[in-house]
Amino acid sequence: MVDRLANSEANSKRIAVVEGCFGAAGQPLAIPGRVLIGEGVLTKLCRKKPKARQFFLFNDILVYGNIVIQKKKYNKQHIIPLESVTIDTVPDEGDLRNGWLIKTPTKSFAVYAATATEKSEWMNHIGKCVEDLLQKSGKAPTGEHAAVWVPDSEASVCMRCQKVKFTPVSRRHHCRKCGFVVCGPCSEKKHLLPSQSSKPVRVCEYCYVQLTSGNHAPRSDCISRSKFNSNNLSDDEDEDDSSD
Repeated sequence: MVDRLANSEANSKRIAVVEGCFGAAGQPLAIPGRVLIGEGVLTKLCRKKPKARQFFLFNDILVYGNIVIQKKKYNKQHIIPLESVTIDTVPDEGDLRNGWLIKTPTKSFAVYAATATEKSEWMNHIGKCVEDLLQKSGKAPTGEHAAVWVPDSEASVCMRCQKVKFTPVSRRHHCRKCGFVVCGPCSEKKHLLPSQSSKPVRVCEYCYVQLTSGNHAPRSDCISRSKFNSNNLSDDEDEDDSSD
């Protein structure tokens, strides 16, 4: 079906509409062979709180943006190459239901659909697109992914020293390697993570030691009895206060 739609007028018109909704600030999306598979609103678990985002699934990329006017105007366009994507289901917890993780080397985050059926359809279609891309390119699935950030609301104290309480003066920071919410003294170091940035980025003291010693332990080993796990974490660099 994708091959049949690739050069169709209907597909071209649908992509043009998406481009128009992002306006001049968005990147052009129409290229030969690209097909718009589907679209919809998903709740993205952001650093501060869950927020509705408009998502567009193409056969080679996943695009999302902030909703300014539903079906008419979006901004802050993000484009994720599907070749680098891995998806994992997220167990239902409280009000957060029908979710899954979208993981890439540069950014990873959780999204939630309105129903279990929508979740299944999104995951199936994303998975099929990734599978087709890897099959065509002959590449292996991506092995390394960026950490999923713990939401600010999940940590009232530093997740490393377990001592510093967060206040308007003692601010929260995020380690780019493990995704933990940490205090300033526990995240004074920076280290180059090439998949995330061309410049050294903030990391916590624990991860800095692991990175410089060459012993890259998984995050679950860092705090063995922590209540946090990868199923209720989030990130969002397009949030306010994103530099931390």
